[in-house]
Amino acid sequence: MDRNFKSLEKSRLEMDKSEILYGIHPVFEAVRAGRRKVYEIYIAKQKDSTLLRNISKLAEPAKIPLISVKPDHLTKITGSDFQQNIAAKVSEYPLIAFEDILNSITQKNYDFLLLLDTVVDPQNLGALARTALCAGVSGIVITKDRSASPTPAVSKASAGALEHIFLSKVTNMVSSIKEMKDRGIWVVGMDAMADMPVFSCDLKGPIALVIGSEGKGIRQLVKANCDFLVSIPQKGEVSSLNASAAGAVAMYEVFRQRNFTGRLSNSEIR
Repeated sequence: MDRNFKSLEKSRLEMDKSEILYGIHPVFEAVRAGRRKVYEIYIAKQKDSTLLRNISKLAEPAKIPLISVKPDHLTKITGSDFQQNIAAKVSEYPLIAFEDILNSITQKNYDFLLLLDTVVDPQNLGALARTALCAGVSGIVITKDRSASPTPAVSKASAGALEHIFLSKVTNMVSSIKEMKDRGIWVVGMDAMADMPVFSCDLKGPIALVIGSEGKGIRQLVKANCDFLVSIPQKGEVSSLNASAAGAVAMYEVFRQRNFTGRLSNSEIR
């Protein structure tokens, strides 16, 4: 077979597996991150010229075609009324091999992982990814089954943060936890019924923070394999925070312990 034909065939196969990202931040961040192939960018006709100028600055150097379309066409191809007048045809989300995430923990600043045990709500996954990127999480691990996948809706919910963070899917969370522990990572599970407050736990070393699904929390076998179980002290009538809110509190407690020994400014921790 001719080499050029093979290349064309591969390109067509990649296009067949493409998906449509939508929203200003997901499209901008996909281009900026450079982890996906961006085939085309669609912008609604006669809409904000500032948006067009800004995306042009990113798209032109990368030779990404900009295509003007009718607003209702954007709604049709994205399946959303909240696409903010912009969308892009991109390659599939680039999952990272779990082994690569494990290998990265030996490097400085890459020893904070977030494990999501059957978190099925795309909005929660997006919100957790957004917080994780801000809090210095080096990788997110989710289960292949009974979990939300990194779809365009999740990228939208994450305000584009999903395009930058490393994410891996595993078949068996318990086996993955055991591998982490063998590498010297402490596994800390969030459990509303745990006696130890998250603020009392030493989280300065290599950490994998486990967040469970709303309602059921972490599965029992996963919970049994955690080194510690911690909770978030609460007042009021509502029994618990949702997954993304609890995850945000816990992730920023890890961030605080690692970065704030006293009173520091933002510039001092960057």
